This record gives sequence, structure tokens and C-alpha cells, in this order.
Amino acid sequence: MTDFYDDLETRSPEQREQALLGSLPGHIAHAKWKAPYFGKLLKQVDPEAVRDRSALASIPVTRKSDLIALQKESPPFGGMTSVAHGDLGRIFSSPGPIYDPQGATGDFWRFGRALWAAGLRRGDVLHNCFSYHFTPAGFMVDLGAQAVGCAVFPAGVGQTEMQVQTIADLRPNAYGGTPSFLKIILEKADEMGVDVSCLGKALVSGEALLPAVRESFLKRGIEVRQCYGTADLGLIAYESSPDAGLVVDEGVLLEIVRPGSNDPVSEGEVGEVVVTNLSTEYPLIRFGTGDLSALLPGQSPCGRTNMRIKGWMGRADQTAKVKGMFVHPSQVAEIAKRHPQVIRARLVIEHDAQSNDRMTLQCEVANDGDSLASAISDTIREVTKLRGEVSVVQPGSLANDGKVIDDLRKFN
Repeated sequence: MTDFYDDLETRSPEQREQALLGSLPGHIAHAKWKAPYFGKLLKQVDPEAVRDRSALASIPVTRKSDLIALQKESPPFGGMTSVAHGDLGRIFSSPGPIYDPQGATGDFWRFGRALWAAGLRRGDVLHNCFSYHFTPAGFMVDLGAQAVGCAVFPAGVGQTEMQVQTIADLRPNAYGGTPSFLKIILEKADEMGVDVSCLGKALVSGEALLPAVRESFLKRGIEVRQCYGTADLGLIAYESSPDAGLVVDEGVLLEIVRPGSNDPVSEGEVGEVVVTNLSTEYPLIRFGTGDLSALLPGQSPCGRTNMRIKGWMGRADQTAKVKGMFVHPSQVAEIAKRHPQVIRARLVIEHDAQSNDRMTLQCEVANDGDSLASAISDTIREVTKLRGEVSVVQPGSLANDGKVIDDLRKFN
């Protein structure tokens, strides 16, 4: 597609950055005074001082993995909402359980932008196979489709034969759901001898869209675009051109940080996706998704000017258990932080010849020294309460894959 959802998508990067950062003081002040959790977290933060990315990076990351405990301590939303529960539009539950609030306004989750990039327009009919049960995915896409002007059939998941028959009867021209379920529907239609060739475009999410699967859809005349979001934040990024990365949504401020830390990484380095949304009802600030990705250089070939990410590249939570003790990525980050000479660190866990656990912290260091390795070894013991070896390597030696803990042990 050569047209855009709105003028925000083609702003200069400087205009966008100025607008996003300019909204931060008011957004942070709102969260601080209206959402009890952020009132505590931001107690020492002057909202007016948070006007650039370095100031934002001084605020601790709140991670999705923290939500279960936070919500049990202060049910149901951990003190992160700024409105009364009865003033919300919907309340959902994700595995954990984690409860997710939806505001009462229109396209709250901002999925209209992703659907537009996937080619949906007013008058289209969307067969929506994202789940409407408990979790928010179905309503996320449903509300976005209504914002674009599409009719929606709320199909949900399962009942494949009924899905096929409904598509044959209603003749929708678009599909929403996981790529694997679209594949199942198409194969079931072939088996039943039912024509579902009305489907010509699709927005998929929830799992990887493999190149071979995309190609198989294209052979059937279905143009597919994928998007990335979470139950807490809604849309984070979306595909506008095949295999050109995912364009970041206009309604969020995205950072990539070193797993287990609060520190942003350089462009191109794999790290955890951290997002600040601009929602008033659920004002998440520096929310760590637990997902790995990396920023891509340059702009999308489609003409959209926002930053791009590679897409989902795995999970950032690499916690491992060694000799009965949990070792967390945050501990590896703490060890490296205590030794400024360390550029990057990776903890490798493996079994020795006697199948005993062995930890080795690989450290990229510009200037090697036996005394540094010995000092780092002492810090490992102090931080983790476990013994660990240290391997000093040249800068750039460690793989750029976001791994902070690499557990190589085999348990079968």
C-alpha cells in the first residue's frame, strides 16, 4: 500500500521524537498522581525533568514478569490503573493469571493502524479468529477493524468446519488470527471441497510467520502482514512491507534494553523490548515485555518514517537454576556494572565431565588483565552466592543474540 493511516506515519523522525518526548512530563505526572504503583515508583522523579531518552532511562523498568506478584499484592491491576474499575471498557485475564484493563475509548489498543497497513479498508469484511474468550486479542483487532470501517465476524478459535462454512457463506475478504490457524482453515476447506478464495488479505500475530508459510498463502492469493503486540500494551509494531521489519506504532515510545537491566543498548544490538505507552487509563511507563528484538537502521521502504524492529527474537527472561540457586539476568547485569571495563557479559552454564554444574562468565573487555578476572570472579560469588569462572574475550566476540544467560546443560 502506498497510502497511510494518517499523517503521523510520515512525520520526520525529529518531529516524532519531539512530540513523544514532549508528552512525557504530563504522562509521567498523570501516572504518578493517579496510579498508586507509579506513585511509589516515581516518588523521587520530577516529571518535568523527564524530557529526553536519557532521563527516561533513569526510571526503573517494570517487567511483565512482575505483574503476577504485583497484582496479588494490590488486586486486580497492581495499582497501575488511573481510573475506577467500573469506568473501564473491558477487563481480561491472561495466563498467570494477569488481569488486563481496557479503556472505554474507541480503538484503545491502536490496531487500526496495523490493519490499514495490511490493506483493510472501509467496506471490507474481516473474519476474526483471534480469541474473544478471557484474553484481549479478539477485541484488540475487532476494535481496530471498526476504526478502519470494516465489518467483523467474531469467529474466535476452534470449530474448523464451521469456520470454513461461515467463510463460504459470508465471503469475507480478510482474515485475522494466527498464521497456523489460517493454514488449518485453508487445508480443511480443501478437504471439504469448499471455496474460500474470497480471502485476499490477512493480519496475523501470536506466533512466527515463517517464509514458507507466507509463500503458501501468497500462492492462494492471500497477502499477509504480521504485527506484534502484548495483552498489556496493545499494538507495539506492525509490518507494512514483507520482510522489511516491523514499524513501531505511533502511540508508544520504544526502547531496547540489555536483559535484566534498565540500560538501553546501541542500535542493532539485541535486547529486551521496553515500551512506554500513552494510555491515560493504564499508563505503563518503561514496561518490559520480556521479548527480545533489535532496532533496524534506516526507514521502511513503504515510506513510513518511524523506527523499525526485527520482530520477535525470543524471550529475555533467561533465569536458570544452578546447584539449587536461581541465577537471574539482572544478577549478570549487576556483576558487569560493578566492573566498568566489561563491555558485554554472558553467563554460560554447562555440565563438567562429572555432570556437575559449571558457570563461566564470558566478558568482553578491551584491556585484559588477570587481576580483573579475579575481581570479577569474586563479584560472581558475592552476587550469586555461587562459584564461577571468568573468561575474558575480545570486544565483539560474543554473539549479538540478546542472551545474557546461555544454559547449555542437557537434562535428558
